[in-house]
Amino acid sequence: MKKLIRIIPVTILTVTLLWSCSENFSTLDSANLKATIDKSALELNTAMDAITATTAYSILTISDGASKSEADELYKVYIPLELVKGVYNYKPVQSIDRWGISLVKFFTKAADDNKMIVNMPLKKVTAPRSLRQYNPADSTLANNFSIAVSDYHNNYNNYHDFDYVLKSEISVDAAVAGELNIDYLVSPTLGITYASQYAFTNSYTADYAYQSGDTAVSSFGISKEGTVLYKEERLTFRSDTGRFGREHQYSLTIGDVKIVRKSGVQTVDVYVNDILQSAALVEIIDRDADAEPSVCKKREVQITFEDGTVTTVSALIGSSVENIRTLFDSLHNVYFAAYIVDWIAYDIYYQRN
Repeated sequence: MKKLIRIIPVTILTVTLLWSCSENFSTLDSANLKATIDKSALELNTAMDAITATTAYSILTISDGASKSEADELYKVYIPLELVKGVYNYKPVQSIDRWGISLVKFFTKAADDNKMIVNMPLKKVTAPRSLRQYNPADSTLANNFSIAVSDYHNNYNNYHDFDYVLKSEISVDAAVAGELNIDYLVSPTLGITYASQYAFTNSYTADYAYQSGDTAVSSFGISKEGTVLYKEERLTFRSDTGRFGREHQYSLTIGDVKIVRKSGVQTVDVYVNDILQSAALVEIIDRDADAEPSVCKKREVQITFEDGTVTTVSALIGSSVENIRTLFDSLHNVYFAAYIVDWIAYDIYYQRN
């Protein structure tokens, strides 16, 4: 039997930071800057409280799948939506193949459709390992989770040459829970382009993007109705000896406040509503080399106000730090697509071919 390969986004950036921190003294009214930062942090915390309270968050942040498949240079497959479209219900049934080997058929086609619509128990979605295991009692579970895939193709030639698209709507208990979209290209000639986005039903959206090149760009953001609540962006110059080189620019936006550090410049710029400010001493601290530095991981932004008080972005965000990190990792790796959507598509595809 052919080895199944699941195309999933992997950590793309691996860099070693060449310098640790910069400073900037400023002259604007520090009280106004502090008030703006506090307000922006409060709005971000409110957003994260609303996001983490959703069922969609618990689904999107699944990481309990089986280990990732190793790349097989001989394996090639092209699965377009056309080959897997239809309505499928989760209904595990044991059967015997023509060689007498026991098999389990997990999904039964119930109807034709222009989309791939899969109905299954939410309990199986939130525990991906159990989705690959047969338990007779599973046949009694209600199919209270649904994913409607309107665009999908998995064109895999090898680990360095594939094209992957997923556009889907997720529902729980017949109520829409959000939309997950992924567009992922790895090409020997075109490089790497990756974008993943989850739109929650409470007007919040989280997205991650990466574009390779001589100047590589990666970003992660949380927004509400188009207004940025949180965004980190990095520009990295390619080195002569490695795939990725040193960081050129790092920016962090929390609401109305944006902090920017550029390589070779001895200042850290602070903006409020896109207007350059100069009220506080800002220090960006890189504790250790990190594959993708973030205030949620090994990077910290420390702010000292004119009255001598000191705060950090992590302290301002508080308990939301871990949730932001989890959301970032989930959109960066999108385990849900690998462990649920792709596995179902493979199951349907190989039953037909």
